[in-house]
Amino acid sequence: MTNLRALLASNIKKRRKYLGISQAVLAEKAKTSTHYIAQIEQKKKFPSSEMLERIAAALEIDSPQLFATEINYDEIIKRFQEFFLTDIGAAVSAAAYSKLAELKKEQ
Repeated sequence: MTNLRALLASNIKKRRKYLGISQAVLAEKAKTSTHYIAQIEQKKKFPSSEMLERIAAALEIDSPQLFATEINYDEIIKRFQEFFLTDIGAAVSAAAYSKLAELKKEQ
């Protein structure tokens, strides 16, 4: 249970930080206390199944994801940024080439 408790604590904290919310906001959304959320994240408490469902809903995920062995939000963000920047770069390049072609025609 210790490893499971550590995994749960880590995943809740990672997801909460990924969403940019405080323990207080998570507690409010999950209808519990900030102290209780802190105890879960510090591996001192293990929530009931009902509380797990409420925390997962507050974190906008399904409860099994709270126990996923790999939630790497940094990698997800990095991949999204690379994809997004590649798209922007392509769009800017296309617009620049189009504008350059227009300028050449005007000369």
